[in-house]
Amino acid sequence: MSGRGRHGTFDVGDKPTRPEDPEVRRANLRRIFRLFGPERSRLSLVLALIIFSSALGMVPAFLLRDVIDNAIPTANTTLLAWLAGGMIAIAIVVGILGVAQTYLANRVGQEVMHELRADVYEHLQRQSLAFFTRTRTGEVQSRIANDIGGVDEVVTSTATSVVSNVTTVLAALVAMFLLDWRLAILSVILVPFFVLLTRRVGAERRRLSTERQKTMADISSLVQESLSVSGVLLGKTMGRGPELATRFREESRELAELEVRQRMAGRWVMASISASFAILPALVYWAGGWSIATGWGAVSIGTLVAFATIQTRIFFPVGALLSVGIDVQASLALFDRIFEYLDLKVDIDEHEGSRALTRADAKGEVAFDDVWFRYEADGPWTIAGATFLAAPGTRTAVVGETGSGKTTLGYLVARLYDAERGTVTIDGVDVRDLSFASLADLVGVVSQETYLFHATVRENLRFARPDATDAEIEEACRAARIHAHITGLPAGYDTVVGERGYRFSGGEKQRIAIARTVLRNPPILVLDEATSALDVETERQVQEALDALAEGRTTITIAHRLSTVRDADQILVLDHGAIVERGGHAELVQAGGRYAELVQRDALGVGAGL
Repeated sequence: MSGRGRHGTFDVGDKPTRPEDPEVRRANLRRIFRLFGPERSRLSLVLALIIFSSALGMVPAFLLRDVIDNAIPTANTTLLAWLAGGMIAIAIVVGILGVAQTYLANRVGQEVMHELRADVYEHLQRQSLAFFTRTRTGEVQSRIANDIGGVDEVVTSTATSVVSNVTTVLAALVAMFLLDWRLAILSVILVPFFVLLTRRVGAERRRLSTERQKTMADISSLVQESLSVSGVLLGKTMGRGPELATRFREESRELAELEVRQRMAGRWVMASISASFAILPALVYWAGGWSIATGWGAVSIGTLVAFATIQTRIFFPVGALLSVGIDVQASLALFDRIFEYLDLKVDIDEHEGSRALTRADAKGEVAFDDVWFRYEADGPWTIAGATFLAAPGTRTAVVGETGSGKTTLGYLVARLYDAERGTVTIDGVDVRDLSFASLADLVGVVSQETYLFHATVRENLRFARPDATDAEIEEACRAARIHAHITGLPAGYDTVVGERGYRFSGGEKQRIAIARTVLRNPPILVLDEATSALDVETERQVQEALDALAEGRTTITIAHRLSTVRDADQILVLDHGAIVERGGHAELVQAGGRYAELVQRDALGVGAGL
């Protein structure tokens, strides 16, 4: 399976590559160039402006030569006025062209940055749930914020700056050789040596930049984990605040050291180059003055002054090119990390020609046929040979010890994971052949991990159905027994829930999540311990709402409290991923097997650990 974005084609079946491989580096460079492909028309205009303004910028030196050699010695005021006026006009035109060039370059750069950010975000959105369970949130945030943000300057201005400086250097070299080829050779004789030095410095900066980004990712993860509401609560109650602060200080110190090393890398080389650039004009004046004094290949004073003017203009672009070469090397390390994410395998994706099954056509039959699943390729089976049928409109309860695979089984229905062997079907259609949009319409999941966005109650509910009316939202909340509580708040449905919904209790958040699913109105429900956070009375109320919601729908309930599954049409008992018992409540109790043991433990209040 492959995808295409403005970053180019990436094979989602490949593992992240090794950026230190020369071939990978060359491939990444080609991908960077392809980033600018859709902006080629604007880039062509920028290039034309750069070439024209660079060539135009050399003309004043020749006008200056004529001022010194012709207009002033002959006291030709008319010629002097024309020459001075030409110099002024060229300066104004070059300034205007510079503004236009900068605008277009930034417009191109920001378009590329926008597409790069969007491509990374969209590609991460396509990753399976398993990817996010094994990846730190701070690491993901760091890739999007720090890594992509770190290449902003390179993408926005460095590319055009390089072209502009190269064009300026070439135009200046042509002008210098036209003025005097001997002085031109003297001026550029050391440049190749400087280029070799900066290449070595650039490689070191790239290595340090990679280390720096890894450390920044560690810091982002630490901040995200320890300064979230849950992290702060855990740190305070466990008395680990000082240790977390010490750990942050250590990470920050390491980052500070890397920053110093990266910024100092090659500074002596650049200082030597700058000193050489300061010395070379003196050598040119000495050589030109010596030729005038001795009469050997003498140049005119006007030529010497014009040459020195151009030479002064060439040193800044050359220095900028040498310096930017080092910065680009460091930025390439960031591109390597960005492309690593873009090359991540998407292990759960839509197939070409995936089917769309509408709610109107769906009956709601869910079937497992010899389904096997595990989280690691060589790990133990989480689901082992599960086979069962949930007929349309029936209630199936799944019980078992903690870690028996109950939640995983439910998530396989919604295709949050893919079975390694066997099939999961809805109305006879393999869930892998259904479009994601169809699955989202058909299967509603209320997880034990209730998540609310830092937004209003109304906005959190409309996340399920953006087109829902206020009346529909309120009706869903009544069904979930949360409407009265929300309307009792000062801001009602416009109350901001806070980070991860911490302004509400666990039971209130659970009921909002249930209301969200009620609003979506799917024909198949997966309730993953949906009432586990509720007190007995609230559980009774919500259970009544869920019972009403389940009418005519296929419901798979991951049960924590056995009292909620007594009326299920069938109960599946999982043990290490295998269905060891199935049947109704009375039937399984009468059998005296695993389920009967769980019921007895639950009745004694021992805690079944379900």
